[in-house]
Amino acid sequence: MNALEAHPALIRPARAEDQPRITAIRMGVRENQLSDPSKVTQAEVDWYREQAIFFVAECDGEVVGFSCANHQTALIWALFIDPAHEGHGHGRALLDAALAGLKAAGHSQAWLTTGSGTRAERFYRRHGWRDMGRGLDGSIIFIRTLD
Repeated sequence: MNALEAHPALIRPARAEDQPRITAIRMGVRENQLSDPSKVTQAEVDWYREQAIFFVAECDGEVVGFSCANHQTALIWALFIDPAHEGHGHGRALLDAALAGLKAAGHSQAWLTTGSGTRAERFYRRHGWRDMGRGLDGSIIFIRTLD
């Protein structure tokens, strides 16, 4: 039995009532912490949920992770898992759902940024993302072809 089978998650679109749990997950991560929460506005989060691609992973009725992607620019804006639920395949399932949404929106390539030297960097490299260099803030810019 693999990790995903041991802890199956329902991947579904995010709903407004998920927001408190999504915020708790985002603020509770150990890496790629949000240094200035005011940089992510409620209007921006609402736009992703209402207009773009926004999924949650739910286990036993609890939201344990989320992913967001911009259907206009092909940006993977967010992918976060509750630290207590890491290592069960939820990140991969959420990323796959976001990438499928981008492909359905007509994109052939996705991109994202993440911190250098993090577990997230290693995760994206393992899943076929290509390092395109550094952003002005030192983050790694990754791209991936959608097949």
